[in-house]
Amino acid sequence: MDTNTRVESKISILNDALIKIFGSDLNLARIKFIGLFIIALSKVQTVNFEKIAVAFESEAKTFSSLRRIQRFIAEFLLDTNIIARLVFVLLPHKPPYRLALDRTNWKLGTKNINLLVLSIVYQGVAFPILFSMMNKFGNSSTAERIDLLERYIELFGILSIDCLLADREFIGDDWIGFLNNYNIRYHIRIRENFKVIIPRNGHIIKAAWLFNGLKFNQFVYIRKIVKVNNQLCYISGSKVLNKKGIPELQIIISFNKPDQVDTLYKERWQIETAFKALKSSGFNIEDTHLTESDRVGKLFALVMIAFVWAYKIGIYLNSLKPIPIKKHGRKAYSFFKFGLNSLAKILNNNNLDMFKNYCDFLSCT
Repeated sequence: MDTNTRVESKISILNDALIKIFGSDLNLARIKFIGLFIIALSKVQTVNFEKIAVAFESEAKTFSSLRRIQRFIAEFLLDTNIIARLVFVLLPHKPPYRLALDRTNWKLGTKNINLLVLSIVYQGVAFPILFSMMNKFGNSSTAERIDLLERYIELFGILSIDCLLADREFIGDDWIGFLNNYNIRYHIRIRENFKVIIPRNGHIIKAAWLFNGLKFNQFVYIRKIVKVNNQLCYISGSKVLNKKGIPELQIIISFNKPDQVDTLYKERWQIETAFKALKSSGFNIEDTHLTESDRVGKLFALVMIAFVWAYKIGIYLNSLKPIPIKKHGRKAYSFFKFGLNSLAKILNNNNLDMFKNYCDFLSCT
């Protein structure tokens, strides 16, 4: 009897927090399911449905919980804009935001799971805010990128954007033209062999030629505007180490303020931290056996809620007792992992007082 009382109290505490968040956007049954799911996900730290079903805080049998999960994923039409608005208001800082655009993908059998993700970067991590499932392998199209950014602008307004950061695959005449027309600041990497037109004399050169002789860790920006892919922009370059530890040129095109690129572009790597948290060091999203785009999308949206919740808990815990710093100068673990591990511990120990405190971090106020 005592155990059941604790279970019901835990669920009711989280439901109260989620009802305040979702309001009239979702009915009570859907809200309760989301609460059950993110509690179980935080405990088992994998999206494997069988394991989540075992961890459901419910008196129902495991098989019934599993069927409930499967029905939700297969049948319920979840508006991911609702989840995006939730993540937006839960963010630990206020706009304008630096956005990062990237893809994450994995393979299940012969099926490629490919997501285009727009994230908000902040202090070493990126919060996925909107995403698009791509029913193909490889790069996104210009139309897919524009659609994702227009969704963001419609939801949160263009004034909430400080700048957009993106890697070499996110390039193209129409795409850069779209950003220029909207006056959206961007810092996007291009390949070294891209053709650059010097407007004052019409000369066409390879981008790399502008940065011949750069030394390792040296940064240079060109003060005069240039044309890349028939679009006017600024250009800057630095010599960095690639993933294999080999020096290479990093050439960035920008809408304006190229002198800030050396600092700002480094923040793009925060999205890699987020993808790692969603995969191997957090919720192991690649464990899913789902392949249908709409179902993977619903699962990804649920994981986004748990991700931002754990991160906010981690920030709070770090303010009480800072995360230890290792000899190499980096934190022993991320805010996200710090929060997730603590959340899992208090869930498994049925610490209701602390759990109620953690639910306060789902407040939108």
